[in-house]
This record gives sequence, structure tokens and C-alpha cells, in this order.
Amino acid sequence: MAAQRPLRVLCLAGFRQSERGFREKTGALRKALRGRAELVCLSGPHPIVDATGPLPESGPCPPEEQLRGWWFSEQETDVFFALREPTVCRGLEEALGTVAQALNTLGPFDGLLGFSQGAALAAFVCALGQAGDPRFPLPRFIILVSGFCPRGLGVRESILQGPFSLPSLHVFGDTDQVIPRQESMQLASRFTGSVTLTHSGGHFIPAAAPQRQAYFKFLDQFAE
Repeated sequence: MAAQRPLRVLCLAGFRQSERGFREKTGALRKALRGRAELVCLSGPHPIVDATGPLPESGPCPPEEQLRGWWFSEQETDVFFALREPTVCRGLEEALGTVAQALNTLGPFDGLLGFSQGAALAAFVCALGQAGDPRFPLPRFIILVSGFCPRGLGVRESILQGPFSLPSLHVFGDTDQVIPRQESMQLASRFTGSVTLTHSGGHFIPAAAPQRQAYFKFLDQFAE
């Protein structure tokens, strides 16, 4: 019998994360999914020059790492506020271009995984794909960790239009102080037949034994 092909998943980092830092933060999950899925990590295209904003979504990073974001909430400063209506979504088109290029040059991928701002972007990418944007062929599944409906300039409205038939797993913590669980639940409600995985912790990608089994159950339905 031929060996099962691991699923390939493009993983979008959170705001103020570096690609190396995001790889480290997903290390436990990558180890748990070895043989089942290959996680390809991607960080935002925009270097964050203004270091006075909120702490990185993954916690403090070594100073030598270049923190990046997908888009910003203000025109002049490199900040992002997930829970506020922004004055702009500066850099969003470049972010979409970065994802499109990764899909084209690093793919094919079976699924998308996004964390926090990366989860909001992954959901938006799927909304665009469902609307017929040729840059974003719909993946077979999506995993959104600490996700939320993005706000501003029609982005939120596009996500809220739904429903989306794409199989989805929504992961969020009961004590998440960055993205409250209600935000993640609102996003999950836009996906038909969505599966939710909750944990008792905060703003991170969980990979303890109970979560591992949930990931396995979700991913195994796409195994070839």
C-alpha cells in the first residue's frame, strides 16, 4: 500500500511576528502533525518600524528578529487594532499579493491555517476565492486560530456576507485577552458546518494532547 501523502498547509503568522518566530511557535503542532501535514509558514510583507505599538501577538521576540505585519490600522504608525474600526487598512493589497504569490510559487496547498491577524486574512482570502478571485483558488479546508472578522473598508462586510461552505476548524482560548472568544465565535458562525476547538488558555496555537486529537480528526478526513 502506498504511503499516505502529507497534507500541505500554508500558515499565515500573526501581527508583529517574524517568520522564524512563527515557526518556533508552531513547532509543537508541526511535530504533532508530522506525517499528516506539512506546515509552510509565512509572515506579513510589511516590516514594523514603529516599535511603540502593542506587544507581538506571540509575546516578546529577540531584538534581532524583524517583526512583520499584514496590514496596519493607521496611516502614519505601524499599529494594528483588531477590535477597533480602523481609519485605513494600509498595506492590505500588498498582503493579498504576498499570499497569492506564495500560493502560486510554493503550492499547491491543501489548506490554509491562520493565527490572529493571519486568521482574519486567511478568512478574507477564502471570501475572495469564493467570490471568484482567480488569485485565490479555494483550499480544501481552513484552520483559524484566534480568528476574527476584520474591520474596515468593506473587508468586514465581505467576510460577514457568508455563508462559506469551506470545511473549517476554529481554535480559540477561553482566556484570550487579545481576541476575545466571542470574536472567534462570530467568525466561525459564517462557515457552514464549522468545527470549534476551545482550550482554557490564551492567545496561542495549542498543541497539547486534547487538541492534537481534534486536529487529527479534522485533518484525517482530507487524507489521500
